[in-house]
Amino acid sequence: MTRTVYRTCPLCEATCGLELQLDGDRVVSVRGDAQDVFSQGYLCPKGAAYGELHDDPDRLTQPLVRRDGELVPASWDEAFEEVARRLAPILETDRNAVGIYLGNPTVHSLSGSFYVRPLIKALATRNVFSASTVDQMPKHVQCGLMFGDPLAIPVPDLDRTDHLVILGANPLMSNGSLATAPDWPGRLKAIRARGGKVVVVDPRYTRTAARADEHVAIRPGADGYLLAAMLHTLFDEELADLAELAGHVAGEDAVLEAVKAFPPERVTDACGITAATIRRMARELAAAERAVVYGRIGTQTVEFGTLTSWLVDLLNAFTGNLDRPGGAMFAYPAHSQPKPARQFRTGRWTSRVRGLPEALSELPSATIADEILTEGEGRIRAMVTVAGNPARSTPNTARFEAALASLDLLVCVDPYLNETTRYADVVLPPEPHLMRAHYDAAFYNLAVRNVANFSPPELDLPDDTVPEWHTLLRLAGIATGLPADAPIEDLDRFVASTVAQQLATTKDSGGHGHDAEELLAAVAPRVGPERILDLLLRAGPYGDGFGAASDGLTLARLEGAPHGIDLGPLEPRIPANLRTPSGVVELAPDPLLADVDRLDAALDDVTDGFVLIGRRHVRTNNSWMHNLPNLNKGRDLCTLQVHPEDAAELGLTEGGRATVTSAAGCVVAPVELTEGIRRRVVSLPHGFGHDVDETRLSVARQQPGVDSNRLTDETRTDPLSGNAVLNAIPVTVGPA
Repeated sequence: MTRTVYRTCPLCEATCGLELQLDGDRVVSVRGDAQDVFSQGYLCPKGAAYGELHDDPDRLTQPLVRRDGELVPASWDEAFEEVARRLAPILETDRNAVGIYLGNPTVHSLSGSFYVRPLIKALATRNVFSASTVDQMPKHVQCGLMFGDPLAIPVPDLDRTDHLVILGANPLMSNGSLATAPDWPGRLKAIRARGGKVVVVDPRYTRTAARADEHVAIRPGADGYLLAAMLHTLFDEELADLAELAGHVAGEDAVLEAVKAFPPERVTDACGITAATIRRMARELAAAERAVVYGRIGTQTVEFGTLTSWLVDLLNAFTGNLDRPGGAMFAYPAHSQPKPARQFRTGRWTSRVRGLPEALSELPSATIADEILTEGEGRIRAMVTVAGNPARSTPNTARFEAALASLDLLVCVDPYLNETTRYADVVLPPEPHLMRAHYDAAFYNLAVRNVANFSPPELDLPDDTVPEWHTLLRLAGIATGLPADAPIEDLDRFVASTVAQQLATTKDSGGHGHDAEELLAAVAPRVGPERILDLLLRAGPYGDGFGAASDGLTLARLEGAPHGIDLGPLEPRIPANLRTPSGVVELAPDPLLADVDRLDAALDDVTDGFVLIGRRHVRTNNSWMHNLPNLNKGRDLCTLQVHPEDAAELGLTEGGRATVTSAAGCVVAPVELTEGIRRRVVSLPHGFGHDVDETRLSVARQQPGVDSNRLTDETRTDPLSGNAVLNAIPVTVGPA
C-alpha cells in the first residue's frame, strides 16, 4: 500500500518541496509539491531522481575497514574501534597532525549542520579545510569585512526587482547558489513580464543568458574590471546615490578614490567589453527603480575573487539598492540567533608550508597536499573527510591523490566508495535521506524569501544502521580520548547543553534569562538534531520564546505544516544586523582597498592566450549526482566546448578529441563546437573523472568524463580568502 509524504529536496540549494509516493521503503514516484510555500510545485531533474538516490545499489550500507590492503565490510563497533586505535596515537603526538575536510553535502544535512562543529572542536586542530575555499570563501571574507558577519550575505530580491545583473552564474543550470530560490526560470520570466530587464555577464551564452534581455560576453576573470569601471561611471557621471543607506556607512570617499583608476576606456581590452557598453550598463543600473547585481562562482573562483565580491555589493550600495526591497537584501531565518559585534579578521594563523591565511577558522583546501606531502613538524598524517570528494574537487587532483595515498590514516564519512574514499582506511556511511530529519539550516540564511520547512524521518532505521549524527558524535568522543563505545546519549546531551547555555546567556535570544536545564526540559523528549533545531526555532526571531508567545514558532508547529510556513518577504535589516565594531557598513575595508593596487597592476598582464572555464548542468551537482541512471543518461555532459573558429585554427572537429594542457597537468576530452562561447575560451565541467579502479560507482563509470581539476594549479589562490583559482586557467589546446 502506497502512502504520500512531503519533503524538502536536499540535493541542491533551491530547497524545493517534493511529493513522494512510498511503497514500503521504496520510492515509487516523485513530483514537485504544488502546495509548498516556496517552490509551489517546481521540480528539476535532480529532485525527480530522489528515489534513485535512495535505492542506489552502490550506496554503502555498512562500514568498510581496510584489512591487508583491501577495504572489507565490518561492524560499526569494529569500525569505531579501528578509528580509535589508529587515531589516538597521532593526536597524542600532535593535534595538528590530523586534518579534516568538509564537503559540499555537509551543509545539505541537519546532522552536518549541528554536529560537524563539535567534531572540529574535539579534534582541536588548525588544519580544517572545506569546499568553501574552492567555492564561496571570497564572499564570506568580503561580507565579514563589510558587515562584521561573514554569514551576512546579501541575496537578490528576485521577486521585487526590476533590473537584475547576473555575473558568473548560470542559475537555470545550478538552481541558484548563495541565493536560495526555487524556480529561477519562473522568477526570471516574472521580472521580464513586469517590464524589468535581466542582463547576464558570462563568457558563455548559457541557458540563463538565453532567457535574459541582454548577454554580455566578458573575458573570463575580468569581472573586477567591469564592476570597477561601472562604479567609476557612477561617480564620474554623478549617478551614485546611497539612498536610505546613507548614515549607516563609512568609507565613501575611499571607494571613490579607489575606482578612479578604472575608467571604462582603460579596462575595455581587459574585459572585452566596449566602454560604451560599460557606461550604458552603469546608467541603466542607476536609473532602474529597483535593481540588483548578483555575482556568483565565476566571480569568486578567480584571482580577484574577494575584490570582485566586494565590487558587486559596492554597486548595490551606490545605486541605493543594498538592503532595499528589489535590491540586495538579507534573509532572516527562523533558527537564527543574535551575534555579538566583533572585528572580523583573517590570517589569525597560517598554513605550515605556504603560509596561506586562515579565514573563518579554515585553511585553503589548495594547500592540503602541501601539508601532507611536505615533511617536518606539524605534517598532516591523518585526515577525516565528511561528505566530500576532494580527489575531484580540489586543485591539481593528481598531486592530491598522491597525498591521500601517503597518509597514515584516512577516515571518511560517506555513502559511496568514490575517488576519495577508495584511499580510506575506514569508511562510515550515513543513513539514506528518508531515514533522517531535514531542515535547511544553511540555505535559509540565503533565501530570497523567509520560509521554514521541516521533513521528519519517514522510514525507520534498520538495526544495523547508525545515523550520521551518531557517527559524528562518536568520532568527536574518540578525538577527546573517550572510549569508542562511549554512551551516545551523554555525548549528545553535552552538545545540546552547550547550545542551551548559549541561548540562555545571549542577550536578545528568545532563550535569554532562562536556565539552560529549563530550556532542555522544554524540548524533551527530543534528542539529536531535532532537539537542537527545536531549541533554535523557539529562541529564534519567530519563535515562541519557550512559552512567551503562544503563537510563536516551534518544531511541533513545523511538523504540523508539511508544506512549510511562509514567514514573509525580506525586510530591510541594516543597521540591526551589522556586527562591525563601528556599527556601520564598512564600504572600504583596508584589506580590500590594498588589493585594488594588485587589480590595477594586473591590467598589464592581459594576454590573448586560451583560458579554461568550468560550467554546470542541471543534472549534476559537483561530483555527487553522477551515479544515478536518469541523471547520467543521454549525451555526454563532459565535453570540451570550443568556438568553431578556434577549432578551425587548432585542427579540432566536432566529436573529435582534444588535448588540454596547463601548468598543472593534461587531459584529453571530446570536442563540442559551439558559437555560444567567447573566442580563446574553452570550457570543461568539473566533478567528472570516474574511470578509476577500486570505486563502486557502476553508473558513473559508464560516462566517466575527465577530471578538469587535473588542470587547475594549486599554487594559484586569491590572497585575501585563500580561495582556489578554478576559472580563467591558462591552457594550450590541440588535437589529441
